[in-house]
Amino acid sequence: MEGNRRILLNSVSVIIGIFFLVWGLVAAQGVLAPLITAIILALVVLPVAIWLEKHLKRSFSSLLSTLLLFFISLGFVALVSYQTKVFVDSWPEIQETMEPKIEEWKTFVTDNTFLTESDLPTSDSLSVIGGESGGSSQILSIFGRGTGFLGIYLLTIIYVFFMLNYRHRFRKFLLRLSSDEKDDDVNQIIQKSANVVQQYLVGKLILIGLLAIVYTIGLGVSGVSNFVLVSILAAIFTLIPYLGSIGGFVLAMAFGYLTSGEIGVLIGVVITFTVAQFFESYVLQPYVVGDKVDVHPFLVILAVIVGNALWGIIGMILAIPIMGIITIICLHVPALEPFGYLFSNKKADS
Repeated sequence: MEGNRRILLNSVSVIIGIFFLVWGLVAAQGVLAPLITAIILALVVLPVAIWLEKHLKRSFSSLLSTLLLFFISLGFVALVSYQTKVFVDSWPEIQETMEPKIEEWKTFVTDNTFLTESDLPTSDSLSVIGGESGGSSQILSIFGRGTGFLGIYLLTIIYVFFMLNYRHRFRKFLLRLSSDEKDDDVNQIIQKSANVVQQYLVGKLILIGLLAIVYTIGLGVSGVSNFVLVSILAAIFTLIPYLGSIGGFVLAMAFGYLTSGEIGVLIGVVITFTVAQFFESYVLQPYVVGDKVDVHPFLVILAVIVGNALWGIIGMILAIPIMGIITIICLHVPALEPFGYLFSNKKADS
């Protein structure tokens, strides 16, 4: 009886602990998400900061590294803003092109299904984006969300500077949490965690750049309007595991068909993404990214799902590097080694 009571008590304690952990992570998203994102970004630009420290003081090198990251992101935002403005300005032409296509689609659906014309949306729904009042309200809404995102990102950039400038203090703090005989293990955990994040994200950035080139060529030849914007966004969407490629494909299909209304454009988009997906899966992914994160594929999928449930898109992006760090920690802590074995993708000893 005493043993059963202890098992029941431990099980209830674990369930309650998991519940409050999940609740706390969701409630603290506004604080933790920018902070963890800053840690990841700081690890990406850390090699640049270390190189600059050979010639400058640490505060200046950290500032320059942070500004480099900021201006790169600012250039991307400027490009997206310009291309979005071009798309909005061409919306009347897009609406005129799509209206007959919508009527053809409605006729096909009503003739071949049980749906009636009243069950389908009218062509006036196109004016929600392009109309004067609807367009203005949506633009204001997007502007408001963009302003909020900009504030969070500026806070993240500030975090990056402090992470780079005071990284040795954080390292010593972690070393002081452990006993002296554990210093080597702690140093290994810190070094391997930094390496796995750097290798994974740098590989991802190279992958994004190469995919952007492939998409730009394919979508440009296919006749997709604003193909530069679509190609860049489709490539960046690959940061979101599994769902990113689907999102990029839908984006290219929508923009390509909306702008031209030509079936040939849709065929070109399908061919482009089919070739790009093959190129990514069998050439770029193995040789550019490879097995940078030692996490079992099942745990990768589970981590992405949990990340999406907790923090949405940013949770999906951060899930894999965070899971890689957790796996490294588990493998180097004796009490957690069984979990490290479970999370790791290394083959078991026979």
